[in-house]
Amino acid sequence: MGVPLSQMWTVASYVLKQKLRGRKRYPLVLMLEPLFRCNLACAGCGKIQYPAHILKQQLSPEECFAAAAACGAPMVSLPGGEPLLHPQIKEIVEGLVARKKYVYLCTNAVLLREKLDLFTPSKFLTLSIHMDGQEEHHDFAVCREGVYSEAVAGIRAAVERGFRVTTNTTLFEGADPNSVRRFFDEMMDLGVEGMMVSPGYAYPKAPDQQSFLNERRNVNALFEMIFANRKGRWKFNQSPLFIEYLMGLREYECTPWGNPTYNLFGWQRPCYLIQDGYVDTFDELIDDTDWSQYGRASGNPACQQCMVHCGYEPSAVNHTFSSFGGLWATLKAMVFNRYANPAALQRLEEEKGKPHGPELALHTITINGKSVATLIAEKDTEAA
Repeated sequence: MGVPLSQMWTVASYVLKQKLRGRKRYPLVLMLEPLFRCNLACAGCGKIQYPAHILKQQLSPEECFAAAAACGAPMVSLPGGEPLLHPQIKEIVEGLVARKKYVYLCTNAVLLREKLDLFTPSKFLTLSIHMDGQEEHHDFAVCREGVYSEAVAGIRAAVERGFRVTTNTTLFEGADPNSVRRFFDEMMDLGVEGMMVSPGYAYPKAPDQQSFLNERRNVNALFEMIFANRKGRWKFNQSPLFIEYLMGLREYECTPWGNPTYNLFGWQRPCYLIQDGYVDTFDELIDDTDWSQYGRASGNPACQQCMVHCGYEPSAVNHTFSSFGGLWATLKAMVFNRYANPAALQRLEEEKGKPHGPELALHTITINGKSVATLIAEKDTEAA
């Protein structure tokens, strides 16, 4: 596993304390968004679609520390936007580390080499680099060429300086499972501590609504091909039971309070993906939200196809510490993690002949009733 023992012990101790206290709903990771602005304009992102006066705003370090104290989760994720654009990101990170929070600074790494001197390597600080696959796929996902190369250079620099470095990858419709597996090899070659992977689900504000994975059976099929017949060198910075859930080997109900979100508007109800309003305090979020309205069992249409990590990884962690069976299942998943599957291997081979990523877009985007790929082929024929 790509998680240090000290962090595993801290999380395990925290969860067991919550259970001994009889707390039904408790957070694992605070999703702390200090700002929404970014130096990229990814088609699948809904954050930068806010109006300019919102994008200019940011949380103060004091607001960040107050949110971390109110939440009490042992881990704090700093997504965005791009947190390295925050003029006080050094103070925010140092303050959270001083409070012994395990901090995941989520960055696209475009500015990482420039900003690396702001930070000091620590077991409490992880640089979580947004990497959506191999170079062509990543640059296509973030809508800018050269970003993959910048991120790789940033990862190398951070690893050489002794920082904990992980990657976070969101997979969208048309993802190439063979390319994803090659991407895993590339990240391991760079020396990252571990990788996190999640299916992408729709932000209503995102410009591109067609690329989100919207059917659970498609998600299971994709992740079975990716994670079955696994290489022993791959390390993942997430619950092995969540990975089995993505592969279709387990079933969980959502735990939307497991990764609560705090940002410029307050505490987001109910989760990172759905915006059903905001409240002023963490206690209001936990005590006054009608949680029965969320998750697959609720019948909420927005939740029926979702399998994203912020809702389901806490469910997997809770399973681990709820019974001896859950703990045993986790240990087995950590040790026996190859998942030999001839059928998945055969499907991987079949996928090699199909279009994916940028190539798939050429076949699905139409102009006057014809795909872009068809129009290009017709143009080439005319030229010949």
